Amino acid sequence: MSKSVDAQKKTAAYLAGVAALMLSLSFAAVPFYDWFCRVTGYAGTTSVATAGADEILDRTLKIRFDASLEAGMPWTFRPMVPSMELRIGETGLAFYEAYNPTDKPVGGQASYNVTPDQSGGYFTKIECFCFTEQILQPGERVQMPVTFYVDPSIVDDPEASKIKEITLSYTFHVADIPEKQASLKDDPALADTATKAIE
Repeated sequence: MSKSVDAQKKTAAYLAGVAALMLSLSFAAVPFYDWFCRVTGYAGTTSVATAGADEILDRTLKIRFDASLEAGMPWTFRPMVPSMELRIGETGLAFYEAYNPTDKPVGGQASYNVTPDQSGGYFTKIECFCFTEQILQPGERVQMPVTFYVDPSIVDDPEASKIKEITLSYTFHVADIPEKQASLKDDPALADTATKAIE
């Protein structure tokens, strides 16, 4: 009888250990997946750099810009131009416009990707409004920049080298506003001070 009880205890401990491992892996999966996508460009995830490319090629690509909003996001959001021609390695600058038509501050965070997926590892952002949360005051309209280039090494990739157009897509999601900023919404001067303090 004692052997049976011991076996049950061991089985229970083993199952508890498996459950704990599965739980810890589920939390690790999100940052690992994000890291994997950024390194490989998987699923159209873009790269990030602090400076432009070292080389500019004569070959050009068409870059298209797309904008959307998650359900329930009250802003309007659009690219300022639908597309641009850019030489591979050349630094591009594009603007997106967002407008908050409501009577209260609304925070937003942009998710993004590029298509086709094979271009993700070569599409490189230097600066982007998507790197941080954006907060628009009631009736506020802003133009938000994104600085980027297509890495010249794209021409050495047997699949990606055939790409002639890349679409950069953003979707804005509602984001929580820090309580301190929300309470100062009626005083722009104080709101600006609070924003700088939070940053």
